[in-house]
Amino acid sequence: MTVLVLSEDCDPTVDAVVDELGRRDVPVFRCDTAWFPLRMSLDAELFDGRWSGWLHTEHRDVALPGLRSVWYRRPTAFVLPEDLSGPEHRHAMWEAKFGVGGVLADLPVLWVNHPSREADSSYKPVQLATASRCGFTVPSTLVTNRPEVVRRFAAKHGRVVVKSLGYSSVFEDSVGKALYTHVLSADDLADLAGVQTTAHLLQRFVADKAFEARVTVVGGCVLAAAVHAGSDASHVDWRSDFAAVTLTVVDVPDSVAAGMHQFMRAFGLWFGAFDFVVDTADVWWFLEINSAGQYGFVEDATGLPITAAVADLLEKGQQ
Repeated sequence: MTVLVLSEDCDPTVDAVVDELGRRDVPVFRCDTAWFPLRMSLDAELFDGRWSGWLHTEHRDVALPGLRSVWYRRPTAFVLPEDLSGPEHRHAMWEAKFGVGGVLADLPVLWVNHPSREADSSYKPVQLATASRCGFTVPSTLVTNRPEVVRRFAAKHGRVVVKSLGYSSVFEDSVGKALYTHVLSADDLADLAGVQTTAHLLQRFVADKAFEARVTVVGGCVLAAAVHAGSDASHVDWRSDFAAVTLTVVDVPDSVAAGMHQFMRAFGLWFGAFDFVVDTADVWWFLEINSAGQYGFVEDATGLPITAAVADLLEKGQQ
């Protein structure tokens, strides 16, 4: 039985897991959805309510009924023939999405994570509401495009941050720029021009941080690292000054671990990277989850066996 890995070609995190599965003699078929249709083909036929068939590449084939699990790790978009017209390209892209995506999505195997479950969990307002229902402490939060409501929220809560609701970076002049958490200043609140153009997420800033925590949940495993800020910038968003950050292993309170497992069940996830702020009173404030979050930097700094845990899950497959 084979593990299907759907990921972009260059991903050191995937490399490490594939190497670990190789050491265990677990067969792996790694590809990217971008390979279809130029470098990969599909034939699948429906028999008795299940799809049977093959994924084919120049060098290898894999039978769909021979899969034990799928690791859906940030695959990239289909790459279609260049000679298609605009309408042909759009049509072919949608057909590929619903054809290839539809066949794969129905495979009755363990998905880490299923793309539909990832899509559901990507909505931060849904995350925050679910986290609250799972017993987590969640900062006061506002989603709005009304400047006057932003000012009222800031007046009520004091220091307020604005965060991205979706992608954590933008491309401007072909250059990628990160969107870090930003504390709204008095000048920001005086000039909120543009707020009305789209939705914004604002939260009360948890200023009395002892540390932040990145907690990676893999099946039943909870692997946690404390993130200690060493600069003003990293105190607001540790990604903005990672050189000033140190990571150490930290224990997770039983109630927080139970809440994470309940959260994962609510979304049907098997993998998730949770972010918390832990204040000086040892309250764990839920910030967000990334269902395909990076963890290599945590493993490198702390030695937490996250790669082995992912390999364990994929090797075991659907039970």
